[in-house]
Amino acid sequence: MLYIELIRLWDEAVRAIDTRDWQGALTKLNQITDHNCRTMFVVASTHIALGQVDLAIKALDHVIAKDSCLAVGFFQRSAVHMMANRLEEALSDCILAQKYMRENPVIDYKQLGLRYKMYSWQVLYNAAAVYSRLQQWDKARDILMAASEERGAGRSNLIDTALEAIYRREVLEPLLVPEGEVFRPRKQEVDQLKPRDFLGEAKVITSLIPNDDFRGFDPLRPQKPGYYEPKVIDGQDSRYMVLKSAYVAKGAGELTVPAGAEVFVYSDEDKDGLAVVIYDGKRGLVPNFLLEPMGKKNKAKYKRIELANGIPHPPALKPPNRPQGPTQRPLEFHPTCAGATHTTPPTTSNSTCVPTQQAQSSPEDSGSVVVKVHYTYTIALRVPLETAFRDLQEKIAQKLGQPGTNIRLRHRRHGTRVLMPLNGDDGLDSLEGVAESGRAKIWCQNEDPLANRTILYQMVALYDYNAQGPEDLEFSEGDTIDILSEVNEEWLEGHIAGKIGIFPRSFAHQDTESISGASTD
Repeated sequence: MLYIELIRLWDEAVRAIDTRDWQGALTKLNQITDHNCRTMFVVASTHIALGQVDLAIKALDHVIAKDSCLAVGFFQRSAVHMMANRLEEALSDCILAQKYMRENPVIDYKQLGLRYKMYSWQVLYNAAAVYSRLQQWDKARDILMAASEERGAGRSNLIDTALEAIYRREVLEPLLVPEGEVFRPRKQEVDQLKPRDFLGEAKVITSLIPNDDFRGFDPLRPQKPGYYEPKVIDGQDSRYMVLKSAYVAKGAGELTVPAGAEVFVYSDEDKDGLAVVIYDGKRGLVPNFLLEPMGKKNKAKYKRIELANGIPHPPALKPPNRPQGPTQRPLEFHPTCAGATHTTPPTTSNSTCVPTQQAQSSPEDSGSVVVKVHYTYTIALRVPLETAFRDLQEKIAQKLGQPGTNIRLRHRRHGTRVLMPLNGDDGLDSLEGVAESGRAKIWCQNEDPLANRTILYQMVALYDYNAQGPEDLEFSEGDTIDILSEVNEEWLEGHIAGKIGIFPRSFAHQDTESISGASTD
């Protein structure tokens, strides 16, 4: 039998005895298959309370068999033998009880779980009770006189009353352990029966998700303010859809969502042609006609290839730059040159083979330029060459689905890696000073004002850097970073698009003079 089961049944039996439910206690005790001397003493006490003397004697026999030096066992059995009128066995038990007290005036059984103190005078009193039943009054009187000389609480009145009974030739009643006082299991062992959580209960200390009381061991959920996108149960139709084209919020409650973005349809109830969706942790409205189901075709169409987080490719693995030829573009030959035996472009001005792009250029393309915009993704648009930077900014903002005041345009000067702002301060008013061979390359960043901080200098990002923690600053290759402070030799504190964080110094390159003293407040 498991020890924990023994403790459990023992404790339940003791609790039943405390309520004087003797039969219930006996039922629990009978379920114990491997008794010790203390549990058998509880069984004997229960039989005594029920008046079952013979069963009590058998139980006390088992107690003494398991612990032959238990003085209280002999003392209790001597009283039960007297109740069964077995006087010789009772007198023998009194002698053994006195022997195993080892001349101690008292034994306290509290440490063993029995809240009872047995005194030597009580053993002598039971011996006198045996002699009184044998009608040996003189021996009974002598033993009581010896008991009166022993130390112990409560003996005076009881001994005096017993002597008077002996003088009147009356039989003495035996002393027993008080009813209800039994051996109890240790409190520490009983407390261990209750289930205990050694690891403790998880508690949410802080979270960006409102009313977050999650305490399980789920994979990490996106810590974004507002609503988070719920998951769809397997077997149900996906509630994720894709936006066909970019949408800029025009009213209260609407969302600005770029083209190709995945959104979760929170509610498709028709509200003036608008659907409630969740995007980037925010809930808002977008037109229904812009939504299309998310399928394999869409996934492949809008899938972006990203590098491993925080591990950019070495510079040697980057593709080579475009060759700097006289036309800055690959040449395609006219069909009349199809019979030529080589594909090398002619070097003389009298050649009759001209590039197809030049031959097919239409009048509407003359005076225009193709602008390639590097954002979180890349877009291209054709605009007139004399387009002002402010008009260009509005066109690009409309294309990206962003307000024009929230983006910043920059271009790269020849011979440098730093991106310079396109604001007209450097003498450039239109694309004419930026475009080369009908093409212009522009970098676009989200703009957010930075207040009460001084910019020490600027650096240009050499590689993509994905944030490894909430304190990191995430950026893309080519972004210009405003340096606010130097944390140590390897880490800097920077600012991009209203976000402030730290990043490794080796991921960026400084190619400008210090602009200390400049403040964005």
